[in-house]
Amino acid sequence: MTDDAKVLAHRMYEAFNTRDVAAAGTIFSADFVSHPLGTTGVESVMNAWAGMHAAFPGLRIVVEDMLSDHDGVAVRTTLHGTPADEPPTMMEFFRVRHGRITELWGLSTLAPGPRFRPSP
Repeated sequence: MTDDAKVLAHRMYEAFNTRDVAAAGTIFSADFVSHPLGTTGVESVMNAWAGMHAAFPGLRIVVEDMLSDHDGVAVRTTLHGTPADEPPTMMEFFRVRHGRITELWGLSTLAPGPRFRPSP
């Protein structure tokens, strides 16, 4: 599953960067849990992506490092297209089950503001 999990993670970042929000339905499980946002479901991913794209129209994520083991993936990325002097960094950890991302944990140096928090 290690290579499959990495391929899935790359698909997720590609979908985000190309603004293919609908692809979330093929990448995330129906019972997906985002621990940092405290949200569940694919719709929460779509809302979060749309909010980030609205706040930062030129935003794109660049994968810097990716490690995987069994059903887990750890990714370090930089976020380009924000007003920050240095591109913010994100660390995300995914759990994959049955070919879909089921859980996500993450940290970011991008300070969240009210304008791109996901809708309830």
